[in-house]
Parts: sequence; C-alpha cells; structure tokens
Amino acid sequence: MAESLFGTDGVRGRVGREPITPQTVMKLGWAAGKVFARAGRGDKVLIGKDTRISGYMLESALEAGFSAAGVNVSLLGPMPTPGIAYLTRTARARAGVVISASHNPYADNGIKIFSHEGTKLDDALVAAIDKAMGEEMVVVESGKLGRAERYSDAHGRYIEYCKSTFPRQLNMDGLKVVIDCANGAAYDVAPRVLEELGADVVAVANDPDGFNINEDCGSTHLASLRERVQSEGAAVGIALDGDGDRVLMVDEQGRTVDGDRILYILANHRHAAGTLGGGVAGTLMTNLGLEQALAERGIPFLRTRVGDRYVHEALSDRGWLLGGETSGHIICLDKATTGDGIVAALEVLQVMLETGRPLSALVDGMAVFPQVMINVNVDGANAGALVGHPAVTGAVCAAESELGGNGRVVLRPSGTEPLVRVMIEGNDPDQVNRLTETIAAEVSRAKQAG
Repeated sequence: MAESLFGTDGVRGRVGREPITPQTVMKLGWAAGKVFARAGRGDKVLIGKDTRISGYMLESALEAGFSAAGVNVSLLGPMPTPGIAYLTRTARARAGVVISASHNPYADNGIKIFSHEGTKLDDALVAAIDKAMGEEMVVVESGKLGRAERYSDAHGRYIEYCKSTFPRQLNMDGLKVVIDCANGAAYDVAPRVLEELGADVVAVANDPDGFNINEDCGSTHLASLRERVQSEGAAVGIALDGDGDRVLMVDEQGRTVDGDRILYILANHRHAAGTLGGGVAGTLMTNLGLEQALAERGIPFLRTRVGDRYVHEALSDRGWLLGGETSGHIICLDKATTGDGIVAALEVLQVMLETGRPLSALVDGMAVFPQVMINVNVDGANAGALVGHPAVTGAVCAAESELGGNGRVVLRPSGTEPLVRVMIEGNDPDQVNRLTETIAAEVSRAKQAG
C-alpha cells in the first residue's frame, strides 16, 4: 500500500466507508495475524471493544481474518482500552486489538493494536502489517485455522488490577464520587472499582445502548457532570471517554480539572514524595502554565508531538514515569503501559486522601494561560496541504509576531478526524480569540479555494 493505513491512534473512520468496512477490517485481521504468527509470540490474540453498535460487525470481521491467518482469538467483549492492554500482557498474548473510536460519535469506529507487551505497535510492525495488506489474502489450510473463545472473567481481572494500584492503607469511606462512564467501555468496571475501594459512588452515563456512547456525556461534555457533582454535594466528579483511556475531573465547586491540571497534581505530589522519577512529558497542546509551574519546582518538562504514543516514547526513552495530554490521556508508567483513565483518577483520589485537601486546592500554584482551539472541518481536503498553504502560514506568522514571547500558536491536522486544529494561547483572552478566529478563517478559505 502506498500510504499507511494507521494514523496517530490506529485505524479510524466512519463505519461503512473505507477503511472501516467489514472486508477491509477482515483483511486487517488477516494481515496482522500473518505478521504476528511470523513473530511467533504466544498462541492467541485478544479482541475487545467499546459499546458501539458497529462493534459486533467489526469483531466478527477481525475474528474471521485472524482465523484465516491461523491465529486463535479470545474475545473480551466491552472492555476499556487500557484493560485490553493489561490483559494482553498478563495473558501472554501475541497482541491485543481494540475496536473503538474513543471520544468520537457512535457512527465512527476504529482499530487499535497493542503489542505483546501491552504497548502501541512500533513502526516496524506497523510497516509489516501495511505491507501484508497489499498482498493477496491466502487462507491457511483447514487444519491450521484459528479458533475463537470467550475470555473468562475479563472484567474481574481488570478490576482487581485497577484496585491493586491504589495503596492498601487508604480507603475511600465517606468519599462521594460521581463517575461519568460516557456510555462506553468502562460502564461496568469503573463504578465497581470505586465501590470496591469504599467510595460512595453515583454512576451516570452507564447505560449504553449502542448509539449513546459519548453523547452529551463523558470527557468531551462535562456540563451535566458539573451540575451533578454540585447537586449531590460530591467531593469529585470523574469523566471518562468512550474507551476509558482518558479522564477529566470536576472539583467540588464544579470546576474542570483537565489533563494539564491532573499532571500538575500528580507531578507536584510525587516530586514532594521523591517518587517522580525524572521529569514530565506533555505535548504541543499542553498549557504553558503547566510548564512554568513545573519549572518553578525544578521539574524538567518536555513537549512531544500530539498523541499519547509520542508521550509514551518520550517517557520510555528518558526513563521517566509521568506524562500526558490536556485531553486527559495520563500515563503513569510505574502503574500501566498506556493511558488509563481509571488508574489516573485513582492517583488523584490518592493525593486527595493523603493530603486531606479538596481537589480545588490541589491545583493551587498553577496559573492557566487563556487557550482557544478551533477545529476546522476539512473533510475531502488534504489537511497537511491546508496547513502549509501560503495564506495560512502568513496568518500564523502574523499571529506569532503579534504575540511576541507571550504566547504560542499551534496549527496541526488531526490524526483521528478530518479536522485542522488551530490553537493559540497567550496572556490576553481577547487577543487569543481574535487571532485564533483569523487563522481558522484562512484555513476555511484555503479549503474552499481548492
């Protein structure tokens, strides 16, 4: 194939359109199975999914593809993405496959693949699968076809793992928590983890029907969670996304605690305890306020490209433990191999209990720069070409000149949706708004001009 099928977070798109069609997904299962069989790791692949109606169809297509390549399959059913990564590693599987489009609406879906170590695939394996996708699909002889089975007690095993990351000497007795499960993959396990640790749990958006995943709920829609936290008098609200690898929080006053603030809370606490293990990795989108707050405490900070895989790579290369994204992908490498919304939330609750401070107080010391992002729909256009269009680059240069050293401009194509993301941060909210709208308008005009 001329181009990789994989974006920054696997293969993703609208169901029924390439590449999210039964025939292409079946061949993807075959191609991946062929590559993993050649690698000779274990005897099975795990397949889990979120709660989208299309998950049934894509699960069957993947199962057929892996079987055709001679690879056995264990089906996990609805399971958070980090749970699939964990079980892949502990079950000694060749790979773990996630059927999910994360925070996207139900009409989208995608495929993510974890290595036998529970990490995102490296470039060599991705390239090998891409190459196999360009080959003719040849089914192994009948005696070598793969078998399929249901994985026994997948939820229970992942729940016990999540609980094991929380200190045994602490308990959540009397702590009232509202958990928004986004009608997604964590609808069952997230409330159970909190309940078994002793919290007084109010679960919302935990009744998936195949269509309501991420619909006015979860980490991308916090309004109802804010209201519920205040009406319940809860100490904290937790919002997961559709596949459970992101988390945002709401404090007792109903204010949002995003991924940057979560990183600040964890880094500050770990640094004071001597357990930080180096520095903190963020991305191009990380608020400048976090970088400055960490610098004041002598904590190294590194920016990477947008995408949790790049944060993970930076942490691994430097031997660091903590990193993440503003959107709520929080990676604690001493606890998990990938971003885990439940585990990250437990880390914050641990800090609250150990310090005796409310969530609102834990973000004291981090100033937040006004930041505006506009997503420009570029469906049908080359997003990369639009970013490099002369009029667009001219608008960016003008904005950077006006901001001087008091802000940043980030312009990038989305790796998961047909969008160009325009983000500006600076000291003056009115200036930030005006400049962001100007650049977004130039991107739209460039698209219309063809």
